[in-house]
Amino acid sequence: MHNRSDQFSKSLLRDGLSLVSAAQTEVEVLAATQKIDVFSVPDPAREAERARMGLLGQLAAEPSLFEPFHGTPSLRQVRRCLRKQLTWHHELERRARAAAGAAALDENADAPTQPAVDFPALVVIGRGRPETVLDAYRCEPVQPGVYHAVPGLVMRVIVLAELPRTRATLLLRLLGSGRVLREALDDLAALPDDAWEKSIARPLLVHFRLGTNEPTTDEEDEVSAEIRAWVEEYEKKLRAEARTEGRREGLNEGRREGRAEEAARAVLTALRVRGIAVSDAERERILAEKDPETLERWHERAVIAASLAEVLDGLS
Repeated sequence: MHNRSDQFSKSLLRDGLSLVSAAQTEVEVLAATQKIDVFSVPDPAREAERARMGLLGQLAAEPSLFEPFHGTPSLRQVRRCLRKQLTWHHELERRARAAAGAAALDENADAPTQPAVDFPALVVIGRGRPETVLDAYRCEPVQPGVYHAVPGLVMRVIVLAELPRTRATLLLRLLGSGRVLREALDDLAALPDDAWEKSIARPLLVHFRLGTNEPTTDEEDEVSAEIRAWVEEYEKKLRAEARTEGRREGLNEGRREGRAEEAARAVLTALRVRGIAVSDAERERILAEKDPETLERWHERAVIAASLAEVLDGLS
């Protein structure tokens, strides 16, 4: 998937899943000319955080391949995803055997004869109901908008148009279009400013819908217009809040720090989208910055920079 809508979907899933797992996009399946859109491995230390993430957290409870589709996935498209799933499991087993073999060469290490590798789940996400897919793999509904394939296949099918309008499904509904997307944007705007969903979604919404000049399809233009209107309304709200706060004595320190953190994460998101590596020390420096003008300057540079040295002041 190469268009802007698909890149937004993968980035939103990756950044959301990164809160509770090791998630990466464009994972190469070496035995075939395919790439996994998002592969997620749960972090046991973040179980409590995963529990609060609603449906996305449930789907991230096991190693999983996430494959979001711009429309309704066809049977042929899902078969290609299943091929990725099987090939990737074979590759994980190969890596485990290689690691066990290396450990066996170490006299102080105990290597198992046949390493156990979890079979990864496949999560197919589509905007409409894929009847041929649901029928072919005898998918049964386990909750509204969520279907499980025949036992043994380890495939989940998510129908965005059927998900209930709750906070538990919000991040996934942002992958939708039309009514589903409009309602999700309204729900996102209604959340508190420190909501984790906002820290993940807002920078990506701005970057992928307003921050690029790539050609778009008619449907993408419609989606972009909906998001553009939402962003403009949100910015208008922020300006009004700023004027109101200016007439008050003092500033709300917690809110200011929250906005600084959000701005810093927007810088990190822009760097990630540009493919620029950021070390732990550099990441901590960005997150520790509280000056809004500095963060704004860094973000403007990050959108077009080719290296981190072009973004951060004094870095050579």
